Amino acid sequence: MTLIHRRDELRSEKILQDRLFANDKIEMVGSADQVDIPDGVEVVDVSGKVIMPGLICTHSHIGQGSGGDRSGPIQPEVRVYDSINVRDARMEKARAGGITTVNIMPGSGHLLSGQTIYLKLRDGNKVEDLFIYNEDGSLAGGIKMANATNSRKAPPFPGTRAKSASLVRQQYIKAREYKAKLLAAAEDPKKKAPDRDLGMEALVEVLEGKRVVHHHTHRHDDILTVLRLKKEFGFRLVLQHVSEAWKVAEEIAAADVPCSIIYLDSPGGKLEARDIDWRNGAELERLGVLTGFHTDDGVTDSRWFLRSAAFAVRAGMSEKAALFGMTMAGAKMLDLEDRTGSLTVGKDADFVILSGDPLSVYTRIEETWVEGQKVFDLDDPQDRLWANGGYGAGTPRTLQLCCFDQ
Repeated sequence: MTLIHRRDELRSEKILQDRLFANDKIEMVGSADQVDIPDGVEVVDVSGKVIMPGLICTHSHIGQGSGGDRSGPIQPEVRVYDSINVRDARMEKARAGGITTVNIMPGSGHLLSGQTIYLKLRDGNKVEDLFIYNEDGSLAGGIKMANATNSRKAPPFPGTRAKSASLVRQQYIKAREYKAKLLAAAEDPKKKAPDRDLGMEALVEVLEGKRVVHHHTHRHDDILTVLRLKKEFGFRLVLQHVSEAWKVAEEIAAADVPCSIIYLDSPGGKLEARDIDWRNGAELERLGVLTGFHTDDGVTDSRWFLRSAAFAVRAGMSEKAALFGMTMAGAKMLDLEDRTGSLTVGKDADFVILSGDPLSVYTRIEETWVEGQKVFDLDDPQDRLWANGGYGAGTPRTLQLCCFDQ
């Protein structure tokens, strides 16, 4: 058992706690006069520091994962975990950024590029070491969809926005029919069940609400198309990026759909994201939309994830909502709110120790803990290299100034 504690009060928000007593689970939270500390525990004094829940990135590409190929625009049978390299340097850099839980996505170049996977950034040698399991033993994860320019290409991909939506509708109707045939066969032995279809199985999970759709979308009209499809087929949805959310925030709020937003501090990128605005966080908060953040790493380096909350506050979002968005909001979007996202007794001991105010540019992440195990320590020379180094830092065999497919 380990006791992590601090002796001063820096903030009053509930998201930041005074003391934490944990092994793999949080067992006690409170001040010394509130908890009975057993003898013989390891004590770590972090006076003057800040302890907060581990950060949750709801949209990441660390681990070099890839999804569907060029054979078709909709590939729900693809499982991104089959391509994840846990020795990827960006895994270490995410830990250096205080990230403890990630939703690793396949790419966005398809209408549906495959199944996502939710991972805990434990130390591990294989992807199975990082898996999160649902109560029924299945792997925790969602499904990745996209629209607009990413999925518009030469046939068999769609060439227009309208064609994109029509292909998605057609696929979900097919999944409804597949589900109906399964139910009919289960009820009547005389009826033959359809041949097993892994893609249809995944889409049936979406229709049943077992798998959340994480939808890449930017422009306001594209956002509304996604909301229209959600209403038509009833799937659970998290809107990702939503660069123009501020233009249709009322419609998003009326649909009761959470948003995971990204902050960029330099121009560039795709044309459909040109109207991205830092006011997204404030506007969504004003209307009561559950709002979290993501890196889309490597679009934004995971080591600087906390800057997203700071940018949002600078543009009018409250500090409380911004910090909630880095932690508990992401947990809710990934259906992990009972396990992580806050320093609450019974939850996983996922937390970060900071040198100061989480929203200050001068603050460093000093330690990252996942399920009571330290996975990053700024005082460790190797970990400091992950935190401070540039591209290729810590991976001496990486060829620089060269492009090749690994």
